[in-house]
Amino acid sequence: MTDLRIQVPAEGIMQTNDWGKSKVYRVACECGASEHDHHVWVEADDHGEVSVTVYTTVRSNWWSKTRWHAIWTLLTKGYVDTESTLVMRKQQAFNYAHTLLSAVEDVETFRKEQDAERQTTN
Repeated sequence: MTDLRIQVPAEGIMQTNDWGKSKVYRVACECGASEHDHHVWVEADDHGEVSVTVYTTVRSNWWSKTRWHAIWTLLTKGYVDTESTLVMRKQQAFNYAHTLLSAVEDVETFRKEQDAERQTTN
């Protein structure tokens, strides 16, 4: 494995918002197509849980089915199979993993500090 180091700013990852207990990142696909990007939200709620939500544009295999077959599958199964691909270099994947770890720690710390402030004001 090559010598990977945490990068700041991180290759392929852009922080788009920071509201303390919620951080939002855009993780770019190596191919350059913005519809492949992942929009990642890391949020700490008031109950001690941290959620990571990934929004992306997905593609389905509609071309391999007739329209009626796809509609029937949706009606009988309740969902249609879709897929999403995000192509990353090793360095970007390493940065992605570190960004998630760091964001989880940051939002948890922020939430705990807010809880402590509430306790002292009450």
